[in-house]
Amino acid sequence: MEVLAPEEWRTRAASHAARVDRYLQPHLARRKAGIPHPVHDFLFTYYAQRPAQLRRWHPGYGIALDDAAEHASLTGYGTTARPASATTVMTAYVASQRPLVETLLRLLRATAARTPNLGCFGMHEWAMVYRLPPEQIRHAAWPLRLGPAGTDQVVESHRIACSHFDAYRFFTPAAEPLNALRPRAQDRSDFEQPGCLHGNMDLYKHAFRLTPTISSDLVADAFELAWDIRILDMRAAPYDLSGITLDPTGEAWTPLRVETADGKREYADLQRRFAERAAPIRQRLIAECERLLAVATAR
Repeated sequence: MEVLAPEEWRTRAASHAARVDRYLQPHLARRKAGIPHPVHDFLFTYYAQRPAQLRRWHPGYGIALDDAAEHASLTGYGTTARPASATTVMTAYVASQRPLVETLLRLLRATAARTPNLGCFGMHEWAMVYRLPPEQIRHAAWPLRLGPAGTDQVVESHRIACSHFDAYRFFTPAAEPLNALRPRAQDRSDFEQPGCLHGNMDLYKHAFRLTPTISSDLVADAFELAWDIRILDMRAAPYDLSGITLDPTGEAWTPLRVETADGKREYADLQRRFAERAAPIRQRLIAECERLLAVATAR
């Protein structure tokens, strides 16, 4: 077992905190002031990982920390006899996570084995507001770029083929029958594909659910991927978000008009790039699940 000296692991922990703070601090300031953000809040509301949890650094199973009393009290950790008094994620905890690891590994492998589908053009966000009265729209404070009738016409003129259950389940009742697929919670491995923006954002969820058994470096990589994908997801949405600025760059918002031919080409190109960026993260998660499953099975 590798043992990290205090000066080494504390430096790595500080570096991790600084990396995620550029995203967390603006969010926490807005939350304190009661100012919602229709794009960035998603990663802290839809996903169950709290900012403090994301900020806390973990080395992952197989690495011990010297002089790490603050880790010893965390879920999954314990103190080793050899080397004496080092703190690490315990093998018994890894074994207890076997059902989760098996489920994630099955989903990750199935998704990675499919060819990316780049033809959805972000219509899931449009289907979530289809024929809804204004007061029922999720981001009701922001108008629809094309107005209600124009938005509905876009949905009706496109083939909707959403493969992601957690997007499909938010379709309006009128939009549900328009989807060519019927993904359900229990058969996600049969539908998810590596071109899906939400499937690739979910790599962050899969990573933090494996905390503390995997390195926080991998969790942060998945978080930053999800952050950037969320921006594209909402750029292609039907909302008029004029005036919104993006953390941490402060860039002005620009819509991606997927209702046009040029917008569709741009969306598909960006979707492909995100699929390429997500692929190695998905493979790293697969490798971690395989490693953890081997430990859990051996025990």
